[in-house]
Amino acid sequence: MKLSFTTSYGLKYLCVLLTMISLAITITIHFTPLYYWQEFQHHLAQSVGLTRTQLFHNYHQLLAYFDLPWIKALQLPNFPSSSSGAKHFYEVKQLFLFNYAILLVTFVPSLRILRQLYRQKMTWLFIRPIQWTVLVFAVLLFLMAIGFERFFIYFHQILFRNTDWLFDPATDPIINVLPESFFMQCFLLSFGLLLLSLVTLYTIGKKQLKEK
Repeated sequence: MKLSFTTSYGLKYLCVLLTMISLAITITIHFTPLYYWQEFQHHLAQSVGLTRTQLFHNYHQLLAYFDLPWIKALQLPNFPSSSSGAKHFYEVKQLFLFNYAILLVTFVPSLRILRQLYRQKMTWLFIRPIQWTVLVFAVLLFLMAIGFERFFIYFHQILFRNTDWLFDPATDPIINVLPESFFMQCFLLSFGLLLLSLVTLYTIGKKQLKEK
């Protein structure tokens, strides 16, 4: 009986965690002010001979390609792509769509799980798994802090089984307007959103536990 109880709530926590992660990623992807800040900070448009309006238009075209399944080919007005670059962007598109699918599948069940736990004052059951989750992400943040470039390389080596992500600025000039600092801030925003969600859930659980 204890095993089924643990397994049941473990699966519920996994569902909620997948929702939190996929939602944090989705929000980060579409938080365009993050990219605007990169432009204002590093003058990316000027570095490639474009206006800010042109650069932002290309960026939104790239996001549309990632987001919309019916857009089959990446065509940016001011940035040509090599075959390997186009292949990498296609693989990124598949990962994005997979993330959105996870969010769609788990979102409603997660809301029901959280509502049920809150009404039954049993959110505290998630306290221990939240602690373990935070520990894992703390380790990831530490690895980022001691060397983001190496972390970023390992990240790509895990997700992609090729070297197409190693862009040559001569054939894939878009890499010139996608600085490493932008990706680092994207990771930090995603982790921050996830941590905020976990801390909120943890706080509710601790409060309910004290009331028992």
